[in-house]
Amino acid sequence: MKTVNKIYINGEFVTPNGTETLDLINPSNNQKIGEITLADEVDTRNAITAAKEAFKTFSKSTVDERISYLEKLKTAVENKKQELIDVMIEEYGGSKQFVTLSNNNTNSWFDSMIESIRNFEFEQTINSSKVLLQPVGVVGIITPWNASNSSVCSKVATAIAAGCTVVIKPSEMSGLQTQVLMDAFHDAGLPKGIINFVTGLGNVVGTELTINPTVSKISFTGSTAVGKLIAKTAVDTMKRVTLELGGKSPNIILDDANLEEVIPTAIFGAYMNSGQACIAPTRLLVPENQIDKVNEIAKATAEKVVVGLPQNDTTNLGPMVSVKQFERVQNYIKIGLEEGAVVLAGGEGKPEGLEAGNFVKPTIFTNVNNKMRIAQEEIFGPVLSIIPYETEEEAIEIANDTPYGLAAYISSSDVERAQKVASQIDAGRVCINGFKHDPMVPFGGFKQSGIGREYGVYGLEAYLEPKAVLQ
Repeated sequence: MKTVNKIYINGEFVTPNGTETLDLINPSNNQKIGEITLADEVDTRNAITAAKEAFKTFSKSTVDERISYLEKLKTAVENKKQELIDVMIEEYGGSKQFVTLSNNNTNSWFDSMIESIRNFEFEQTINSSKVLLQPVGVVGIITPWNASNSSVCSKVATAIAAGCTVVIKPSEMSGLQTQVLMDAFHDAGLPKGIINFVTGLGNVVGTELTINPTVSKISFTGSTAVGKLIAKTAVDTMKRVTLELGGKSPNIILDDANLEEVIPTAIFGAYMNSGQACIAPTRLLVPENQIDKVNEIAKATAEKVVVGLPQNDTTNLGPMVSVKQFERVQNYIKIGLEEGAVVLAGGEGKPEGLEAGNFVKPTIFTNVNNKMRIAQEEIFGPVLSIIPYETEEEAIEIANDTPYGLAAYISSSDVERAQKVASQIDAGRVCINGFKHDPMVPFGGFKQSGIGREYGVYGLEAYLEPKAVLQ
């Protein structure tokens, strides 16, 4: 069993003032694999103090110095790549396929920020005045359990690029992953206090970060419910906030798409990260006159999805992160049945032979009405709803008929047609004909999927305050 009993403050691994402990559970078999000592408010204040002191110097650093730090962080994280893959499989239950891809992409966060600031104008001229874009200050970073390492690296890279110092509150459920990442960041050898880790509960560490007047900004990725609480609390000290929240992303299959190609892609896409992904396309919108063919292909594809131990090369779907999350998904499957949706594949219960872990059958509901709860609420599991539409206009209406607006997907043999539809979708990121990723373009949500944008220059600017100097 592994023990995580240190946090990282002011360039040193220190014993937390907090004494509460939390068991770390392997979701594949629900066996205890570790224990973490949780930080408290005192630890959080100490980390904030260290970040505040470091900011005095770091905020005046040059672009070349920041690029050097980003390069060091990139190398240090890259050196821990296999450790990060292994621990994410063990602690989180992410499939080997997914976590390998995720960690392969992790260094893109550092590369994209190096590219973003290399020619960025931190001082601009408007008429006879100067506009100085200066770092916002100490940033509280709060990250989720479903993308811990990627989320931390993305936010830290942006903060460093802007000249901000950070206090990171990773998910307490990601303690083993956090330990590896702390080691990596320490190995990078940045000046003390620029990066601090305080692992604790949201209502303790997260609350202190949100109410502490020394923290100038919160960058949060997680649920919409928690994001709303952070926004409400942060306004008391007028903190800047970037919130990347939930989603219920539509995947629109236009009537000219090749179903044999796009439907299997849609099914596996809905199950990305075992369905525990905010951008997963969990609403599949298809032409009503093609629903029978869609159902046939979807059912056949679902039968090919491999649910199994996450360390196996062939596994597509690993377990849910916890018993609580497993029960949440099971409850939504039950709700779908009660609402009258037709189960095309999967359903309630665990797959045969995997009863010890938090495994869910890859589930597809068809003939779903977009008013149903399974079509409106974020389930965060491998549950897909197939929703028929009659016209392109109705497809757009259904796609936008949601409180969320994080991502959307469109398939068509006519790219111009797909682009026209994309222009009418209320979502922060729309992918045409497949799943695309670009760390240089903005990411974030419309409506209740968040506030602000991350990645590239758009993300960088969220960590900067414009100051006008008139002369």
